[in-house]
Amino acid sequence: MPKKTTILAFAGSARNDSWNKKLIRVAAEGARAAGAVVTEIDLADYPMPIYDGDMEAAEGQPNNAKMLKALMVDNDGFLIASPEYNSGYSPLLKNAIDWTSRPVPNETRLIAFAGKTAALMSASPGILGGLRGLVQLRQVLSNIQVLVLPDQVTLPTAQNAFNNDGDLADKAKHQETIKLGAKLANLLYKLQA
Repeated sequence: MPKKTTILAFAGSARNDSWNKKLIRVAAEGARAAGAVVTEIDLADYPMPIYDGDMEAAEGQPNNAKMLKALMVDNDGFLIASPEYNSGYSPLLKNAIDWTSRPVPNETRLIAFAGKTAALMSASPGILGGLRGLVQLRQVLSNIQVLVLPDQVTLPTAQNAFNNDGDLADKAKHQETIKLGAKLANLLYKLQA
């Protein structure tokens, strides 16, 4: 029997009522329906200081960075949603990537990223739906050897996009987001075959 595909799903937002956290839940639903085991986490549960090379040299990686990295290593792929801050992806997500991409002695370089596959999303109050931040995030992930799906979901005017139950009010956008999660799961199955 083939190994179950595993996906780590998270948003680059610490806000409790984050639109990107809601968007992740919809995409995770699609990945689960396609047979993947999806672990949803909140980066706010892994607080870390801003990456500092001197701090790393003196103290090593923070415990939360080690725990997050272990989760990343244990999963085949990532569902990532990031808010857009001043036309870039979020500093919370950038800091998480910076810490978890750092090697420790006797560890394979980029062990949490190299060979992984990711699907990207963004929800934003702007009319572009976070598109500009995703361009930067795609570049960074590609540079650290993550295969990023060409498909992505952007959600403009996100403040009006969700029903009270957390579903997207626009049924077509809801289905597009579910399909992105399923597409990631299906591609991971093919890559494992």
